Order: sequence, then C-alpha cells, then structure tokens
Amino acid sequence: MKYLIALMMLFSSQLWAASADDMMVSLQQDWAHIKYEVDEKEREKGFETLVKQAEEALKAHPKSANLMIWNAIILSTYAGEKGGLGALSLVKQAKSLLERSLEIDDKALDGSAYTSLASLYYQVPGWPIGFGDDDKARSYFKKALQLNPNGIDSNFFYGDFLIQQKKKQEAKKVLQQALKAAPRPGREVADKGRKDEIYRLLVTL
Repeated sequence: MKYLIALMMLFSSQLWAASADDMMVSLQQDWAHIKYEVDEKEREKGFETLVKQAEEALKAHPKSANLMIWNAIILSTYAGEKGGLGALSLVKQAKSLLERSLEIDDKALDGSAYTSLASLYYQVPGWPIGFGDDDKARSYFKKALQLNPNGIDSNFFYGDFLIQQKKKQEAKKVLQQALKAAPRPGREVADKGRKDEIYRLLVTL
C-alpha cells in the first residue's frame, strides 16, 4: 500500500509540474490512439479514462483555453461512444467548457472551440431533448472557417454538416479542401484517421 501511495504521489507531482502545452499534446495523442487505433469495443472505456486525465490536467492549469477545448473534445467523443441519455450530460459539459474557453481566448487552437461548438449544435438533438440548433451551428462554422479556412477538422465537420443539410455539391468541395490541409506535426495518427473519415464521406457523394 505504501508503495502504491508513493507511485500515486509521484504521478501527481509529475502531472502538476508539466506545462499546459505538454499536457495538451499528451491528450491529443492519446485521443487519436483511442479513436483510430483501439478496437471499437474498448473505445468507450478508453475515453472514460481519458476524460479523468483531461480533468486532472485542467485542474493543474484551470485558465488554459487549450485544455478546456481538449477536455470538451474528449467529453464529446466519449459521449459519442457512450450514447443514450448519459451522453447528453457529457455534451452539455463540453458545451460549457467551450464557451468558457472562448471567454479566455476565442482564437485558441485556430478557433477550434468554434468548430467544436458548431459540431455539437448540429449533432445534438434539438429541443426538448437537447440544445441542437442548425442556425447556431452554421454561425459557429462561419467563425471557425474565418480563423482556420484550410483546417482539416473545420472543413471536415462543416462538410458533414452540409451533407446533413442536403447540400452535397458544396459539401464535396469543402471535404476536398479538408484533404488539402497541411500535415500537423505530432498528429500523424489523427490526420490519417480524419482523412479516412473524409474519404468515406466522399464515397457517399
């Protein structure tokens, strides 16, 4: 027991000593690994663990807009894996975190908070079940693309939104733009996984 407590204290001290950027990079890489490389049956459990790690990182750096955004992304992805009514409380938490991040730095991570909020608004059911709203989604996508017009994620999610809006030709152009996005150093797994998703969407068009 003493050995276990010592290990936990060591882990805690290492966590709190790490910079917000280092923590974010670790969360990004773990997220990509779970989402794109872990067996589907194990993803929910993986994201459940990652949610806790993200919360600890944010406790260490409570004013980091970047960590708020990544907490929200992880919560949203976990919600998608979990499904059901329990997912709604998770996406509400994610929405709140994204809104807080905008108050701190609305340009953080090239406007990723806008992209993530837009994604929540078009994917979450509308009233009375949830807060989904296509008009708000469209407005947030506009802001996201103003800040990051060539981003792989901003264009991917906007393309998916356009497909749901029955605007297939416009969606095709946006998704092709997403494929032209510059590689993100250290995020090779995420880039490959996202491109695979884009190709799958393009096949449907």
